[in-house]
Amino acid sequence: MTGGRPGATGLTRPAAILFDWDNTLIDSWAAIHDAQNHTFAHFGMQLWTFEETRRRVRGSMRDSYPALFGERWQEAGVVFYARFEANHLETLTPLAGAEALLATLHAAGFYLGVVSNKKGDYLRKEACSLGWDRFFGRIVGAFDACEDKPSAAPVRLALADSGLAPSEPVWFVGDADIDMECAINAGCVGVLLRAEAPDVNEFTAHPPVIHVESCLALCNLLKTL
Repeated sequence: MTGGRPGATGLTRPAAILFDWDNTLIDSWAAIHDAQNHTFAHFGMQLWTFEETRRRVRGSMRDSYPALFGERWQEAGVVFYARFEANHLETLTPLAGAEALLATLHAAGFYLGVVSNKKGDYLRKEACSLGWDRFFGRIVGAFDACEDKPSAAPVRLALADSGLAPSEPVWFVGDADIDMECAINAGCVGVLLRAEAPDVNEFTAHPPVIHVESCLALCNLLKTL
């Protein structure tokens, strides 16, 4: 399916739609928070509240852990992933309407992909566990490309099998500032998907093109294009 037909919103029907993973399609914050605080405790560091984890976990491990753990960041990564692997599939929860959205878009012929800063092998295990791997052309996580989100590199990798021309519109759907920054870096249409509307000063550097409140709202929007 190719782009080119503008809808009532002024947006153009995308040829491909790329999704962030955590807090966009699924909720795995419990496992992330547990593994993060387990790692902090291992290094004798102050623990984060659950809300701090949700607010501060944005970048990939190779981009964020050196600032937290210095030269021992790779050791910290081993500790984190050992803990995370133990329970991330058991606590994995799809967000409301996510599976129906993906099934509808896949059936309509959209090329779908994932670009996440979760480590790629865990990301693909989660998609497989949910049975969602069938929806996506490529599932790209941290360390899969030469750089991680917000770099455009993982977006290019996610689109490698799409056969799309560079001029064809691609939407990047996510819940956080790093997703909107990645969308702009890659020349995509940034779509903010979350219940809360953006604050006035929240996305000044990298504003979304549009905000949708839910997976159902996104699905309904695409039907108008």
